[in-house]
Amino acid sequence: MAQESTDTNLGLGFESRLIHAGTTTDPATGSVNVPIYQTSTYRQDHIRGDVTWEYSRTGNPTRAALESLIADLEGGIAGFAFASGMAAITAVLSLLHVGDEVIIPTNVYGGTYRVLDKVFNHFGITYRVVDTTDLDAVEAAIGPATKAALIESPANPLMTVTDLAAVSEIAHRHGLLSIVDNTFMTPYLQRPLELGADIVLHSATKYLGGHSDVVAGLVVVRSDELAQQLAFIQNSTGGVLGPLDSFLLVRGIKTLGVRMDRHQENARYLAEFLRAIPAVARIYWPGFEDFPGYEINRHQASGPGVMMSFELASGYDAPTFFRSTRMVALAESLGGVESLVCHPASMTHAAIPKEERDRVGITEGLIRLSTGIEDKEDILADIEQAIEAARI
Repeated sequence: MAQESTDTNLGLGFESRLIHAGTTTDPATGSVNVPIYQTSTYRQDHIRGDVTWEYSRTGNPTRAALESLIADLEGGIAGFAFASGMAAITAVLSLLHVGDEVIIPTNVYGGTYRVLDKVFNHFGITYRVVDTTDLDAVEAAIGPATKAALIESPANPLMTVTDLAAVSEIAHRHGLLSIVDNTFMTPYLQRPLELGADIVLHSATKYLGGHSDVVAGLVVVRSDELAQQLAFIQNSTGGVLGPLDSFLLVRGIKTLGVRMDRHQENARYLAEFLRAIPAVARIYWPGFEDFPGYEINRHQASGPGVMMSFELASGYDAPTFFRSTRMVALAESLGGVESLVCHPASMTHAAIPKEERDRVGITEGLIRLSTGIEDKEDILADIEQAIEAARI
């Protein structure tokens, strides 16, 4: 039972809506926080009654509060909460049918590639890898079987920027669904539905949760038809988010604005340092004016985001760098208050064949950095000493 957007707080500023949007208070008691309804089922007065709550796979009040919140923030018709980001992507891909094809970006998240390549192919659903920054290539790739375009912008891990409005227009002209993974930017910085997308999804494990203590996925749709279809898929397949994790996400979203501001301040500080030193051969971050897609990102988002990747110059050993960080952890995931580094080639994108990784630039030496909200001088000092330790 997905929760529809309430539209009751749309007159507020966005940071106020992070705290007050949706139905995240309790009218029964006046609690300013939604309660954790830790229940599997609900007592009913009679059979075949018209009830709001019947079974917590179908709907749970805590989960519904989260779903209404993300629907309001993304400006959609309805929101859906899932047990992980991959569960959210799986539910969205379940809208497709045997023989359908979906377009994905060249440097798509490895988990998205894996579920298409190793799971959905069993059901006759195929994919086509396209440079989505090239609008002519997107249009040329569309064939009779193409039914959707699943876009990341900025994409993981090379931060490539796709024109979401332009791709959505192409998709709609050809009768395709436009699906955007908005994990890196969050609705605080970018709202794809306002740019024409049909569906926006999140690994809410990341910035929305913000504290590396919950695994979750969220989906928002812009039409009643898609809302009905996703509600059926969510209930039928059952990969729903539990009430405690839903509560944690609502709590995390309340501080999204202040966290993202600090994240971006720290990211710019780190990016400018890394760009200036000879030890770094290349850096990928949409905040630089000469970065490909900078102007597109500036128009479709209110900030460059936090994520960046970089490669060390010759004479530096990337494995030694990863072994040498102290405060900054080598770990899967991103978007928490703590800074993390990741080796995409062996971690997040290991499912993608090596020849494909090499072709698009996901090299063995690529380092992905999720800048946390610690003192920026401390993050810099740790990164700097790890780079120095990696000198051959």
